Amino acid sequence: MARSADGRSAGVAVASKFLAVGSAVPAARYGVGAIATQAFANTLYKRNGLALLAEGRSADETVAALLGRDEGRESRQVGVVDAVGRAATWTGTECMDWAGGVTGDGYAIQGNILTGAEVVTAMEQAWLVGASRPLPERMLGALAAGDRAGGDQRGRQSAALLVVADSGGYTPGDDLACDLRVDDHGDPVTELARLLDLHHGYFDAPAEDQLLALEGELAAEVARLLTAVGHDDLDSWAGVENYELRVRPGRIDTFVLERLREAAEAAVPR
Repeated sequence: MARSADGRSAGVAVASKFLAVGSAVPAARYGVGAIATQAFANTLYKRNGLALLAEGRSADETVAALLGRDEGRESRQVGVVDAVGRAATWTGTECMDWAGGVTGDGYAIQGNILTGAEVVTAMEQAWLVGASRPLPERMLGALAAGDRAGGDQRGRQSAALLVVADSGGYTPGDDLACDLRVDDHGDPVTELARLLDLHHGYFDAPAEDQLLALEGELAAEVARLLTAVGHDDLDSWAGVENYELRVRPGRIDTFVLERLREAAEAAVPR
C-alpha cells in the first residue's frame, strides 16, 4: 500500500498463490487512503476501513478499530496508508510463517507465507530507490523485487494493481486511475507489468509535444491508412481500437499514428 509523495495518488500492489487476489486484498479511494487485507483475509476490512479513514481516522486508529471488532484478529494481516501518508501494518500471531511487515513515510509493506523476511526487505529497498518513478511503476517495482526475492513460498498464481488518483481514469470525476488484475497465470507479476504498459497505451492522455497537426502530407497519409483498415475517419477507427481517449480534433497522437500504420500494414494481403 502506498501514497505518492505529492498526495495525488494512492494504491495497492499485491501478488499471491491465490486465485484472483485482486478481488480479495486491495481497496483504495482518492483522498481517503489505501488498504490491504491479507492472510485469513477479512474482506469487510476494505469497506469498513475506508469508512473509518473517511471519518478522519489515522492509519493506526483505523487498524486498531478494525482489529477491535474482529475476534479473528490473530489470523489477520492488514495494512493501511491514510490520506496524508501515515502508515500502519498488523500481523496476527496465528498467521503462517514467514509473516510480517514494515512501514515508512507513505508506505506499508507486508506478506505472509513468504519464503522469508528477505522478501519484505527487498520490496522496501526497491520502493525507496524508486522514488523518481510514477506510483504505479514504483509499486510494481517493489512487488517484482519481492517476487524475485522468493515471494509466496507456495508459488505464483495471481497479482493485481489498484491506483486511485485526482486525475481519475476513463470517466471524469471517477478516481479510479488503474485497476489491473492477473487472476491465474504462471508468472503473474511479469504479466501485470505487460498489462500496465497496455493501460498506458490505451488510457494515458497524449502529451502536447506528441500531437501532430493533421494537414498536408500527414493528413493524406492518415486518409490512406484509414482506407486500408476500412474506416472513413480517425474517430471511428480509434473508437473500435479503444484509443478514443488519445484522439484530439485536427491532430493525431504519435502513438495512435504508429498503431494505425501497424494496422494498415497488417491489413495488406500477403
